[in-house]
Amino acid sequence: MKDAPSIRDIIDFWFLPLGHPDHGKPRDIWWKSTPEFDAETIGRFGAAIERAIAGDLDAWKDSPEGALALILLCDQFTRNCFRKTARAFAGDARAIEIARYAVARFYPSVFPVDMRLFFYMPFGHSEQLADQQFACALFETIGGENNIKSAIDHRDVVARFGRFPHRNEVLGRSTTPEEIEYLKNANRYGQ
Repeated sequence: MKDAPSIRDIIDFWFLPLGHPDHGKPRDIWWKSTPEFDAETIGRFGAAIERAIAGDLDAWKDSPEGALALILLCDQFTRNCFRKTARAFAGDARAIEIARYAVARFYPSVFPVDMRLFFYMPFGHSEQLADQQFACALFETIGGENNIKSAIDHRDVVARFGRFPHRNEVLGRSTTPEEIEYLKNANRYGQ
């Protein structure tokens, strides 16, 4: 592989190569990662993640595939590479910015549903209620009971607490007594 991964390298890693029979189909590894997969992600794409967050790859956002690759780097790969640390959320602002740009240009519509949802996830990862409400509306457009339920669950947590309490510890935030009670049985969304 060359020094810097290409847009295609990133998309093929996450969604499998174009010729693969499972290309673009849901993968268990997205939701139940392994230390090996996380290590492979940072080994192959760690430098590209940093460049994407810094804005050095912004030219990519002018194509649907490039915008998707940037969102993957800033929103998904950060969560794999920096799991259970503050850095897991370091790309969130960039991911939302790119997702807004992409949605405004109808980029998600060129992809099948299981790929399209990654354009919408940055809104569901946001701690802003307006972003959460937008995520719910976006996920309604693609359907799927699990997709919609997940979007509503994320929104409801932010509506209740103004943030995701499961991030408090790694982000150095104080946890309220109500959040402590909630966290006893809460979904931590992989973090």
